[in-house]
Amino acid sequence: MLAAVLYGPGDVRLEQISTGETRPGEVLVKIKAALTCGTDAKVYKRGGHPRMIVPPATFGHEFSGIISEIGEGVVGFHKGMRVVAANSAPCGKCFYCCLGRESMCEDLLFINGAYAQYILIPQRIVEQNLLEIPEEISFKQACLVEPLACVIHGVEESEVSNGDTVVVNGAGPIGLMYAGILKLKGARVISTDCCANRLDVAKKMGAEAVVDVRSVKDIVFAVRGLTPDGRGADIVIEATGIPDVWEKSIKMVRRGGVVNLFGGCPPGSTINLDTGLLHYSELTLKAIFHHTPHYVRQALEVIRKKEIKADLLITHEFPLDKLQEALDKICAREGIKIAIIPPE
Repeated sequence: MLAAVLYGPGDVRLEQISTGETRPGEVLVKIKAALTCGTDAKVYKRGGHPRMIVPPATFGHEFSGIISEIGEGVVGFHKGMRVVAANSAPCGKCFYCCLGRESMCEDLLFINGAYAQYILIPQRIVEQNLLEIPEEISFKQACLVEPLACVIHGVEESEVSNGDTVVVNGAGPIGLMYAGILKLKGARVISTDCCANRLDVAKKMGAEAVVDVRSVKDIVFAVRGLTPDGRGADIVIEATGIPDVWEKSIKMVRRGGVVNLFGGCPPGSTINLDTGLLHYSELTLKAIFHHTPHYVRQALEVIRKKEIKADLLITHEFPLDKLQEALDKICAREGIKIAIIPPE
């Protein structure tokens, strides 16, 4: 099959590689669409990922397609079935899985390699996180299941109530999905970003107010001014992965509020924290990571019911042989998500 192989920072090459042998419990999927992701952009720029990708390696993890081969013992699936898979599956046996915190699984199994014509799905993911795509969902829309599951997880852990004022810092794909799901929960959403085009999309996703950080001297002051009585937001979601924005997010929340530090910062990053602010304002800081099988299924249902404007998030379509151009475009913050379509 044709696949994109990452060799180092900015070094992606299309090569012919083996699809691999379909072993018992596994499923081979012919990829119909894969989406770019902020994590993939970081992997592309940095030349790998400390937890998942050591070059040379295939990469990409938001995908959907058609089952091409089925390994011995697989039940509930058949050749030709339209499917979407999450990019991981928990072990179900470790300390954290037994606590019901599968996103923290001590043996979380990841899969990468979506920028290719085929992808082999391991047995554990087949059993827990491979789902049939309903007829009313396109392949491109189905690819949003994995990141949307992460967002739904983050919203649930943030304990959002109807009528809450919630700030979302960052209007990239994750921040925009947060705006959509928060609106669905009945929250009043304020989105911030430095890209006017993305803030326009944030409004369409459900943000009641937006703030272009380039147009204000003090983003914290500007955001607090949009909250009831200027006291600060009930909940603040950090969706940029920038340490400075983590610090500003903590200053935007009201006393007794919740800050969800969702965006992953570069390894080794640190932030300055005002202990007095944290202590005397009784703030709750959470750092939510990844998804669980429950949220993966919930995400697919949200897309099926058209409860989120999925098509607003997919702004371009590129063939697989233009992957590097697509990744450069995403790194330049041009567009939101790009659908990568492999050749037949």
